[in-house]
Amino acid sequence: MSRHSSLLAALAVAALLVLTTARPALSGDAGGATASAELGTRATTAGCGKTPTLRSGTHSIQSSGKNRSFILRLPDNYRSDTPYRLIFGFHWRGGTAADVDSGGSSGYPWSFYGLRQLSNNGAIFVAPQGLNNGWANTNGEDVTFVDDMIRLIEADLCVDTSQRFATGFSYGGGMSFSLACSRATVFRAVAVFSGAQLSGCSGGTQPIAYLGLHGIGDTVLDISLGRSLRDRFVRNNGCTAQNPPEPSPGSRSHIVTAYSGCRDGYPVVWAAYDNGHTPAPVDGTYTDNGVTTWTKTEVWKFFSQFGSTPSPGGGCTATMQTVNSWSGGFQSTVTVRAGDSAVNGWTVSWTWPGGQTISSLWNGVRSGSGAAVTVRNESYNGSIAANGTTTFGFTAGGVPATPALSCDAS
Repeated sequence: MSRHSSLLAALAVAALLVLTTARPALSGDAGGATASAELGTRATTAGCGKTPTLRSGTHSIQSSGKNRSFILRLPDNYRSDTPYRLIFGFHWRGGTAADVDSGGSSGYPWSFYGLRQLSNNGAIFVAPQGLNNGWANTNGEDVTFVDDMIRLIEADLCVDTSQRFATGFSYGGGMSFSLACSRATVFRAVAVFSGAQLSGCSGGTQPIAYLGLHGIGDTVLDISLGRSLRDRFVRNNGCTAQNPPEPSPGSRSHIVTAYSGCRDGYPVVWAAYDNGHTPAPVDGTYTDNGVTTWTKTEVWKFFSQFGSTPSPGGGCTATMQTVNSWSGGFQSTVTVRAGDSAVNGWTVSWTWPGGQTISSLWNGVRSGSGAAVTVRNESYNGSIAANGTTTFGFTAGGVPATPALSCDAS
């Protein structure tokens, strides 16, 4: 992948600390885009059902009296009757929208920080171009630019307005954080790579799902700056304060921690890695590589957990989330949800994709051998009320994975 231009330390901590004073958040004045649907409620835009005029490629727009540009990527075989996720990818200082779109020397596997490939044509992607290749957000003009892009896109394309996301590295991480502060009711979640408060934080009191990723050896934007961003949303989201574990220098590894106690639907996750100022660390090395990095999988998993899920009817469904990971192992929680009717027992099954092995399990009874795993309820947690949930957890060896789960109810 291409080397990313670094922020000067003095610039990072002083010259770019601005406050956003953008105009009010999106309203329904253009194409039916609303400020945001209520949490978890699917809402669509005026572009749904229309023959689109926007196509993949570079587009220009007037915003705050300036000519701005962005790169748009539609899914292959885009359908106007399908509401898509809308994902913004912000470039670093000295980078460009084209760098985010192309993936640099890593190519398509790193396009939009790896999310475009992982979306499997399930999302619309936007790479905005910053003024002077940065995101100073003077007088809130970059937040307004985002507002204007959303209005334009959603008036023409079919978007699920409860599924807007933003991510970026370094200065782009600072811009994503700024949107978390000022547009928490517009965006569902943000993922901040190696960020700091560089683009302001207007508001900053509302909850939003937040993923922070930062290298312990970052000499451009110290990890303490990333922790500070994270802690704002630990507070806003009502999470239990903690000092999450981070890898030791020389370990060439990463640790992912999901905070506990957060408001339902507003998780906070922290991923720390033994590397420097890069969004694409690779365990076991001090290099970066957009093809093999683990970060893109973590970000996609974080964003995709908010997908609209059909009602399971009278049966049950199960979802798996990795809550911690370390070199050679990980910990996961599985949530079992009853459908519209109560269940008196449940069985969850899956197949590991890469040789993972469970070492310990609680709140369930495991059977099966090899890659095939089956977990049934304990005597005390088999009964679940209609639309209620229960959980079980485990630790396992191997690379973290979230395979597809099946759930059978009795």
